Amino acid sequence: MDIAAFSNLLTPSGQAVLAEAAGADLSENGLITTASRLREHHHADLVAAALTQVRLRERARAKFGEDAARMYFTPAGLEQSTRASVAAYRARRFATSVSSASTLELGCGIGGDLIARARAGLRGVGVELDPLTAAVARANVAAFGLGELASVREGDATREDPGGYGTVFADPGRRTARGRVFDPRSYEPPLDTVLELAGQVGGACVKVAPGIPHEAVPAGAEAEWISVGGEVKEAALWLGDLAGDVRRRATLMTEEKLITEGDRASVETLTPDPGLGDPAVREWGRYLYEPDGAVIRAHLVAEVAARVNGGLADPLIAYVTSDDLVPTPFAAAYEIEDVLGFSLKRLKAELRRREVGVLTIKKRGSAVDVDRLRRDLGFARRAPRGAKEMTLVLTRVAAAPIALLTRPVSHRALNQSQ
Repeated sequence: MDIAAFSNLLTPSGQAVLAEAAGADLSENGLITTASRLREHHHADLVAAALTQVRLRERARAKFGEDAARMYFTPAGLEQSTRASVAAYRARRFATSVSSASTLELGCGIGGDLIARARAGLRGVGVELDPLTAAVARANVAAFGLGELASVREGDATREDPGGYGTVFADPGRRTARGRVFDPRSYEPPLDTVLELAGQVGGACVKVAPGIPHEAVPAGAEAEWISVGGEVKEAALWLGDLAGDVRRRATLMTEEKLITEGDRASVETLTPDPGLGDPAVREWGRYLYEPDGAVIRAHLVAEVAARVNGGLADPLIAYVTSDDLVPTPFAAAYEIEDVLGFSLKRLKAELRRREVGVLTIKKRGSAVDVDRLRRDLGFARRAPRGAKEMTLVLTRVAAAPIALLTRPVSHRALNQSQ
């Protein structure tokens, strides 16, 4: 889809085609029939743009919930956009930390963060280098009726003058034709360039990859890692007046339903305890705790260990073990039924003896090929309904490979332990 086709999509006739396409059969089998029928009455380019948009909206529901039905996307813009719940959370941080001064957003993409801040009552201007993406962002601002608070212009973020703005939000590109970019110096624009621009205002937030090295976090900044539903989604650097009073933070979000205007996700935050040293190293206890990925990225495993009265079986592997069952949002709990030295023959025998039909395999610090092991253990086929379930955890203590036979602790059991 080019910018001319997208512009036509915003006209009354384009909107009519879009509405017709939204109610049509877009399944793999029905797409060709639907496209042919629409082309009988509308230009082929307009039909293609409408069908692309409807299919992108369906994919976007995972990030934007019901809002996706009135938004516009490009494939790359959707993939790189901030999910609505995270953008809303970040907008609240802006709203509680800054004055009414406008925010300059460098690289606004399809406008997800810009819209979230406008919904929070904050003014902002988004700058986007790609003409089509800028047009999509403008259409999204208009779709939500936020034109009085937010605007989008096409331009090069590196040539922007932040003067006159109270804060800066930046989302440098972290993907090229070769795939994801992990080195902050290879962001587009590079992180150093973004930080230089951000340093010209009172406060700033820069969205970065979750794998950013801790040594790349500038002095005085707060680094925040965010996970949603147990999966690390992104990280951000908070600078100047927007930085909190800690240097590291893990924020966990649970979406009971995807966020729309007025809804909020559940948010839990873990920060460093300055009185803690390294976690104790100990024998395996009754329970295994698997810290959330954001906790691990933020180097806050010691804080989780302290909360559950536990320690590490291996000082280099982020599995916490304890004799106590302690509810915590920052780690998943498993009851350990057996600790075995890794042996395919013995594992197979144990799983057969326990009549396990559904096996979940997790690993950390293990070189075992999980897919191959699943086949070797005989779990490649779908298990019958009602089969017994177990979680196999592969790890090591020192150089010794270890297999833990565990069962997830239910929310009911956790609540009863309180």
